[in-house]
Amino acid sequence: MYKTQIENLLIKEIKKLPRNKKIGLFFSGGIDSLVLAHYLKKLNYNFTCYTAAYNKQSEDLKYAKEITKKLNLKLKYKIVKKIPKYLEKIVPLLKSTNPVQVSVALTLYIASELAKKDKMGIVLSGLGSDEIFGGYSRHKTSKNLNKDLKEGLKNVYEIDLVRDQLITKSHNLEIKAPYLEKELVDYSIKIPEKYKIRDNINKFILRDLAINEGIPKKYALRPKKAAQYGSKFDKAIERLAKKEKKFKSEYLKQFMKLGVLFSSGKDSCYATYLMSNYDISCLITIKSKNPDSYMYHTPNIHLAELQSEAMQIPIILQETTGKKEHELKDLEIALKKAKQKYKIQGVITGALFSDYQRERIEKIAEKLSLKVFNPLWHKNQEEVMREIIKNKFKIIFSSIAADGLDKSWLNKIITNEDIDKLVKLNKKNGLNIAGEGGEFESLVLDCPLFKKKLKILESEIKEENKNTAKLEIKKAKLSPKNKSF
Repeated sequence: MYKTQIENLLIKEIKKLPRNKKIGLFFSGGIDSLVLAHYLKKLNYNFTCYTAAYNKQSEDLKYAKEITKKLNLKLKYKIVKKIPKYLEKIVPLLKSTNPVQVSVALTLYIASELAKKDKMGIVLSGLGSDEIFGGYSRHKTSKNLNKDLKEGLKNVYEIDLVRDQLITKSHNLEIKAPYLEKELVDYSIKIPEKYKIRDNINKFILRDLAINEGIPKKYALRPKKAAQYGSKFDKAIERLAKKEKKFKSEYLKQFMKLGVLFSSGKDSCYATYLMSNYDISCLITIKSKNPDSYMYHTPNIHLAELQSEAMQIPIILQETTGKKEHELKDLEIALKKAKQKYKIQGVITGALFSDYQRERIEKIAEKLSLKVFNPLWHKNQEEVMREIIKNKFKIIFSSIAADGLDKSWLNKIITNEDIDKLVKLNKKNGLNIAGEGGEFESLVLDCPLFKKKLKILESEIKEENKNTAKLEIKKAKLSPKNKSF
């Protein structure tokens, strides 16, 4: 009963494919792509299988060649030894240095290249089968398999499918994943566990269906081999990393050079910290002559140079008059400089909720073919503030402008107790806990990124009224970390 319905649903999904478009299939020789190939052929679709590998010893390539020959399927494959040139494209595309994600992406990217060359309109993927039928080794010991499968599906939709869509879209291909179509998922996830794992065999029901359809047991019962291992691309990255005496994730950093829109305050500095697994090539600081700039942080911006020295990251300084919208031209100039001098491929911002800033930055970045990373975007503001403290950031407020705040908040290290007070003020009068509404500006004196800390030697508090004041820092220096503030 269950097998029949699975077959009907798979056929239903495949029949949705247009006959007037050329169809490709990401093919590893594993059960997932093999079943899709079988039904594509059974329904008389004209399609081509695509496989990529690091060398001839690739298990996926071996099986793909053997199966397609036996079943009379069209196969195109590519063996790629020069991996770095692909990593230069893939790492920025994924915005990730995760070795697993990148290794899998290599397989799909190269296969997508082949499909694009053949002018395919649609490519099919076997993604999702493991999550609905229990394909991983850990599933064999699961105490509640279907519950665990549901949890796994979330990651597939949010991470794996997004990855695959990014890759195929970059090649002007449309990806379809029949195993992830709602009707099939809803039905399969409810199938009793005994049909999914039996006699220590994962995805038993799908393998049994394949055997019933005449697929030789040798191929139907082939144990799962993750794409990164079956293609040998994980091994390739490992070898390259070892040559440079690095871990794989460390090695992959070099393929994503980033600049930081750096204001000297907590948000840009914390965003830099969160993205420090990448190659942070430079800081980009805009020095506005207008203290009321719509775009840029202005209090004590001159200290960004010292912070740059503390982090041992070079800085690009760009002056602007600070006139609304005109100041964006100066940002574009600064980003161009960073791209030319430091070869950056993307830019980090500390944007939390300001669409005004984010949209304008993204527009300029798109014009310059730069990717934008907003690691703090729409994160809970109280949580961000507490994370900053937890991660040993020493921050002070350099200006205040809100009811409930006064000059006593200036030039003091912010603690969790202070955040408690900000939370109370938020409840009382709506004060933005992270200062996004201009309630306060901050300055980072020390953090894990700093090799030395910033020490204020001379300063003055200028009070406009009870709730509005600025800390003007006239003299500061870098000091060894082992000395107290």
